[in-house]
Amino acid sequence: MDLENNTILITGGSSGIGFELARRLARNNKVLICGRSESKLERAEKHVRGLETFQCDLSKGADCDRLGDWIENRFPDLNILVNNAALVHTDSFLEGTDLMDKAILEFNTNTLAPIRLAHKLLPLLLKNSDPGIINVTTGLAYTPRAAYPFYSATKAALHSFTQVLRYQLRHNDIKVIEAVFPAVDTPWHKGNAPKIAIPAGKAVDEMIHGIRRDKDEIRIGKVKLIYLISRMAPKFAFKKINSLN
Repeated sequence: MDLENNTILITGGSSGIGFELARRLARNNKVLICGRSESKLERAEKHVRGLETFQCDLSKGADCDRLGDWIENRFPDLNILVNNAALVHTDSFLEGTDLMDKAILEFNTNTLAPIRLAHKLLPLLLKNSDPGIINVTTGLAYTPRAAYPFYSATKAALHSFTQVLRYQLRHNDIKVIEAVFPAVDTPWHKGNAPKIAIPAGKAVDEMIHGIRRDKDEIRIGKVKLIYLISRMAPKFAFKKINSLN
C-alpha cells in the first residue's frame, strides 16, 4: 500500500500509537484524527501541522454516525480508515464494580465502533483510489491476559471480523489489514507499562513497514512468537502471557 497522498482517518489519534502514526503519516498525507478528549486533540494539532480533528465518543453509535457524516461532507476523498481507538479495564470479574457497564463500554469502543465505521465509510472508501481499512489489534487476541476480563475478547472479536471482512471484500479493490501489536509504552498503560513494552516509535516503524509490504496481518515485535506458541502449545502460551510483569 502506498503511504503518500492519501486522506487517512485514525481513530484514537490524539495519543499513544495513534498519535505516533498520525505524526508520521501527516508528512505526506492528509490526516484526520478523532478522540474523546478535546484538550488532547488540541495538543495534537499544535504538535502536528495540518491535522484535522473531530471530538467524539466512539462507544456511542450516534457519535460514530456524526464522525462518518463529518467525513462524507468535509473529506469525501477519504481512502484509508485506521481503527485504532481502544480502552481497557483491569478488574476482578468476581469482585469488580460496575462490570457490565465496563464490558459494554469496552465492546462498544474496541469492537463495535470499528465495525460501525467500516460499514458507514466503506461505500466512500470504495469510490476512491487505493482504499484500505487497517484494524489495530493485539497479540492478546491470540492468547488472553487474565488481568483484562474483557479487553482480550474485544480484540479477538475484531481479529475474527477482520479476517471475515478481508475474505468478503476479496473481489473488491481494497486492502483489509490487521496490525497486531505487543505491549507498547504509551499513556494507555497509565504510567504502568509492563517491562516488556516496546517504544511507540519502534512499534509504528514495524507497522508502516508491514503496510508498505502489503502484508494482510502485521505481527509486530514479539507478537510473532506469541502467535507461534499459541498455535503449538496454547496452554503454555496462556501461562507465559499471564506470568509476565
